[in-house]
Amino acid sequence: MKKEEKNELKERVIAVLSGIYDPEIPVDIYKLGLIYDIDIDDEGAVKILMTVTAPNCPVADYLPNFVKEKVSAIMGVKSCDVELTFEPAWSPASLSEEVRAELGLDEGFGLADMMY
Repeated sequence: MKKEEKNELKERVIAVLSGIYDPEIPVDIYKLGLIYDIDIDDEGAVKILMTVTAPNCPVADYLPNFVKEKVSAIMGVKSCDVELTFEPAWSPASLSEEVRAELGLDEGFGLADMMY
């Protein structure tokens, strides 16, 4: 697979990930920063390193499998492996200013107020 083809495939993977929303926070998992890495080899095998908002997150068992299912269905993806990690732990501090504004977060209202 050529570099341009890998880049195009990665963009398709990101588009799919951007359509998967965290069930507790109204932001997609890509913007939320739950995707730490996307690696695509020359054969089209995709490896995704991701996390969830907390180790005790109710979707910790479900979400990685859902991501694998959705990414595996993308044309050009030979296989998909999703690894769940908690290192480094996800933190609301990792949110971009754009997402913070989108969620209406300011100094007096934190992400923890939205969860659980």
